[in-house]
Amino acid sequence: MTSRQGQAASPPRVVLVSEGPSGWGAPLYEAVLDATAVGAGTRLLDLGCGVGLLARAAAERGARVTGVDLDADAVAQAAQRVPEGIFLARHAQDPPAGPFDVVAAVQLLMHVADPVAVLRRAGRVGEIVAATVWGRDSECDLRVLQQALAPSRPVRPAAVSEPARLVAMAERAGLHVESLAEVVVPVDYADADALLEPLLATPVARTAARRTDRGELREGVLEAVEPFRAADGGYRLENVFRVLVARSSAGVSPR
Repeated sequence: MTSRQGQAASPPRVVLVSEGPSGWGAPLYEAVLDATAVGAGTRLLDLGCGVGLLARAAAERGARVTGVDLDADAVAQAAQRVPEGIFLARHAQDPPAGPFDVVAAVQLLMHVADPVAVLRRAGRVGEIVAATVWGRDSECDLRVLQQALAPSRPVRPAAVSEPARLVAMAERAGLHVESLAEVVVPVDYADADALLEPLLATPVARTAARRTDRGELREGVLEAVEPFRAADGGYRLENVFRVLVARSSAGVSPR
């Protein structure tokens, strides 16, 4: 998985097509489920489950889903989306005992104070651990939207986006890394309104609107995404995600 110098090998890259803004994450979820062979009867724990989008995709494959998230409102929505699942309001570092065949941490590690601890705990309750993170800023076109809305905000550090660092964290957590892949997910917007309407409703945009005229804000965003405009007036922004799959040294109880 890594070279003798400890640098991660270049991950294979897969380009997937999103379902548009409302379902842009679906290809990433499917990549995780494919990489971990989730199917009928798989016991899956979704750490940081949010409103249950990954859980829904797993349940549609016949998996037995459990999800945890600190946001009680999100947990309630997940339970409505996946009524056959079990959803709990609790921290990712305090997962249910399981055991689980697969533990997924999709877009979670960059939001927790101690990602190694989260991975370590995941490995104690599950046989296979999958984690995803954004690619570097230079690999994610969506960064231009954040920069247009909050130009004074410092560029986030590479942190877990670096392949070698992600692998090292998993190994520090006692996991045996089996694969690291790159998934390219294009996000397509039909036109400027389709891009602007959901974007300007976000908390970052509302904050920006308090110090900038809304019209100027719109113009700034459209100027930022102009390089991504297609001949038909739509926009495509491509983004890289890293998908790591590792095996726990602790093993898992039989079904």
